[in-house]
Amino acid sequence: MNRVILLGRLTAKPELRYTGSNVPFTRFSIAVNRAFSNQDGQREADFINIVAWRKQAETICNYFDKGNQIAIEGRLQTGSYDDKDGNKRYTTDVVLDQFHFVESKAQREASNTNDVSPYDYQDAPVNDVSVENDPFADFGDSVSIDDDFLD
Repeated sequence: MNRVILLGRLTAKPELRYTGSNVPFTRFSIAVNRAFSNQDGQREADFINIVAWRKQAETICNYFDKGNQIAIEGRLQTGSYDDKDGNKRYTTDVVLDQFHFVESKAQREASNTNDVSPYDYQDAPVNDVSVENDPFADFGDSVSIDDDFLD
C-alpha cells in the first residue's frame, strides 16, 4: 500500500505550469512539523515536495498562497534524472490524489498578510470546508485534536 497523508503549510505560492501536451500541473512544497521537539525544545519541520495535476493544480494555484495550511492525500513516487553535469539525481515526491482546505478563506487571507511562518501550524484551528467528508459535521461543536496527544 502506498498512501501518504500530510498536514502542513505551503512554503511558497504555487505556480501553474503546462506539459508539452497542455496538461496543467504544479509542483510545490509544504512544511510539516515533526511530532517531537529537538534538544533545544524547538519543533523542526520536514519539507515535502508535492505534485498536483489538472483541475486540482488549477484550484491550488488559484486559492492557496505561501503560509496557507493544506491537507494532502496522495502516493509517494520516486524518480531520477541526470543533471546538466551528468550526475544522477534522485527525487521523492507526493503525487496528490486529493486535498482539503483546512482554513477558512478569511484565515487564509489573514495568514497571507501576517507572513505566518510555515512551522507554526500546530495551534491553528481546523476548519475543513469539505463538509461531506467531515465525520463531525453533525456534532454541533468544533473538534480540536492537539499534536501533543501523539507524543
